Amino acid sequence: MFMNAPALSLSLLRKALRLGALFLLPLVLAACVSTSQPPQQSAAPRIDPTYAAMYGARPDEAHPLPALDFTDVDPRYLRREVAYNGREEPGTIVVDTDARYLYLVRENGRAIRYGIGVGNEGMAWSGRARVGRKAPWPRWTPTQDMIRRDPERNARWASGMAGGLENPLGARALYLHDNGRDTLYRIHGTNEPWSIGQAVSSGCIRMFNHDVIDLYNRVPVGSPVIVLNGSRRGDEIRVSSY
Repeated sequence: MFMNAPALSLSLLRKALRLGALFLLPLVLAACVSTSQPPQQSAAPRIDPTYAAMYGARPDEAHPLPALDFTDVDPRYLRREVAYNGREEPGTIVVDTDARYLYLVRENGRAIRYGIGVGNEGMAWSGRARVGRKAPWPRWTPTQDMIRRDPERNARWASGMAGGLENPLGARALYLHDNGRDTLYRIHGTNEPWSIGQAVSSGCIRMFNHDVIDLYNRVPVGSPVIVLNGSRRGDEIRVSSY
């Protein structure tokens, strides 16, 4: 009886080792394959290569212009060509303040559509004018109303701010005249690209800097401009997105 004890003990030991290995196997596998989820990362905006090129850096500018940061930009307001069925002649600039779009009418029922931001001054006026003059990297002087509304921001520039990346008029300005008289309304760039598509506290018609440069290069002085808002919109412009 006692002679078989070592053999029995060895058998029990081997069985225990096999059972232990079975219990340990999941732990070994767990150590090799992580069960935790990878940390969540905010997805970078996917930019169409066409737009990346269209809104890329402009180092050739008098004030080198960086590429547009698309992070806070609504893609609806990026430049595109659309069908146009309005009654305006090619070469006309049509500003739809309600929809926050500016159209440059082209031939064959087409138009280039740009997104805009509209300030109080821009919302307060509608009518017809012409591009009286154009300026690259224009000087900006706040109006007395702008100084009164926001003296902390604007009063120090009462005598004017030189053109540059920080200038609220941005890279270009088109000055709207009526019968040779300055209307004080402007189509201009902006140093606040997030404001395109918005109603903003001050200014006239603002565009992405890249877009106002494009418009500036396409329209000569004397080009007709029509600014629409409210009930007049439907009578003047009919467009589709394609």
